[in-house]
Amino acid sequence: MSVLVLSLAVSAACCPGFGFVLQRNAAQQAPLGDFLSPRLLLDLVKVPRWLGGPGLMVAGMILGAFALGRGEISLVEPPLATNLLFALALSRRQTKQPLGGQGWTGLALLAGGVTAFIVAGRPRGGSVVTDPLRHWLIIGVMVGLALALTTCAKRSRLSWGPVLPAVAAGLLYGVQDALTRVSGQRFSAGGWTGLFTGRQPYGLLVIGAAGLVLVQSAFETAPLRMSLPALTAAEPLAGIRLRGGLPR
Repeated sequence: MSVLVLSLAVSAACCPGFGFVLQRNAAQQAPLGDFLSPRLLLDLVKVPRWLGGPGLMVAGMILGAFALGRGEISLVEPPLATNLLFALALSRRQTKQPLGGQGWTGLALLAGGVTAFIVAGRPRGGSVVTDPLRHWLIIGVMVGLALALTTCAKRSRLSWGPVLPAVAAGLLYGVQDALTRVSGQRFSAGGWTGLFTGRQPYGLLVIGAAGLVLVQSAFETAPLRMSLPALTAAEPLAGIRLRGGLPR
C-alpha cells in the first residue's frame, strides 16, 4: 500500500472519529424513547453540534472512497478502523475521564483482531468476489445479521442495548464501504450516467441512513468506550468479507 493510500485512509479515519464524538455529545441528550427509531434523527438534526458529526463522516467517506479506489479493500479497511483511536482520544480530552478497563479492552481487541485477521487471511489483490449472485448474497447475509441484532437490541435494551446496534451498524458500514468502492469504479468507467444507472448509489443512501440510526441509538445509551469498539471492529470484517478477503 502506497504512502498516498495510507494517508488517505488515516485521514478518512480521523474525520469520523472526531465526528463520532460530536454525535455522542448530542445523542446522550436525546429522549430514550427514540431508541432505534428514525425519530431520533429528527430530534438530533435540531442540534447544531450534532450536524458537524455527519459532516465529518461525509468527508471521511469521500477520503475513504479515494483510498478504496486506489488500494485493495482488505488493506485499506484496517487503517480506516483507527477512527476509534481518534474518537477515544478526543473524548478523553473533553471529559477528562480515563478510558478505564472497557476502553483499553476495546482498543486491544480491535488492534489484535484486525492484525490477526490480516496475518491469517494474507489478503491479495486476486481474492475478489466476481460472481454477482454471490456478491449480493453476502450483502443479504450482512444486512440480515444487522436486522437480527437490531431485533435483539430492542428486546434486551438495558443489557446489550449499546453493543448490538453498534455491531449491526458496523456490518452495514462494511457493506457501505464495499458499495462505495463499486460506485467509484462505475463513476470512473461511465461518469455520472454510469454511476446512477446502477443500484449501488441507492443502496448507499438506504444503508447509510439505517446505520446512522443504529449508531445514534448506541451513542444515546452508552459512552463511546462501550459502543465504538464494537462498531469499528465489525466494519472492516464485513467490508473485507464482501471483497472476498477472508481465508477460505
